[in-house]
Parts: sequence; C-alpha cells; structure tokens
Amino acid sequence: MPLTRLEREVITDSMLKIQSIQASLEQIDRWKLVDRDEIDSCLKTANNSFRTALSDGPPKKTTNR
Repeated sequence: MPLTRLEREVITDSMLKIQSIQASLEQIDRWKLVDRDEIDSCLKTANNSFRTALSDGPPKKTTNR
C-alpha cells in the first residue's frame, strides 16, 4: 500500500534528522565515542530503510517462468 503524503513527510523529516546526526558526529573524534562504529552502522541502516520506504518499498522478488 502506498504511503500517504503525510507519511512521506514524516519519513522525510526523520531521514533528514538522521542525516543531520551523521553530519554532527563527523565533527567528533571517533575514538571519543563508545561503539562509534555501531552507531554509524545503525544510522546508516535507518537512513537506508527510510529511503526504501520512500521509494516503492523493498525490491520485489521476480520469478523466472
């Protein structure tokens, strides 16, 4: 089922917040944060999930007949 305009706006807003956090963290020495790699991975996964939601959803499986 496609997203409504409001749902798209909410997801876009959240995605922009995540991108802002990623940019902010780039200004902090990565060794000063515990589990920085895990934080980066989590933010990247969330951003990718939102991008997928804004597209037409996850890739559809195709069958060869």
